[in-house]
Amino acid sequence: MKASRNQRRALAKENQKYPDYLIEIPEGQWPYTLPTLREIWRSKDFLVQIHDERGSADRMSVCRTEVSGESWKDDITWDELQRLKSECGRRDRWAVEIYPPENDTVNVANMRHLWLLDCPPAYGWTGY
Repeated sequence: MKASRNQRRALAKENQKYPDYLIEIPEGQWPYTLPTLREIWRSKDFLVQIHDERGSADRMSVCRTEVSGESWKDDITWDELQRLKSECGRRDRWAVEIYPPENDTVNVANMRHLWLLDCPPAYGWTGY
């Protein structure tokens, strides 16, 4: 995904239409659909998609809304992921990020994926 200068400018202009915080995009305004896609949230800096993984934990996929080189801009911090999880209504959910064995790695874009758990994991901890 190599974006031209005009595409980058158009995306930057589009990003300015959104607030600093996530807002839910009505389904009729989604640019695409996928069988698992349940919600799309957008801010000027982030795109968040909520997927129903059927029989598993829901998946929250996050990317920045700015292109850098061949993909979306990288460097999404832990604090940003926590804030985005809260902004899309999952403040009280436990979430985990998975790092699979190298043979099962899929890395096609600078996206982060959090699995939203139905109950606290045995390995989790609570506030001190």
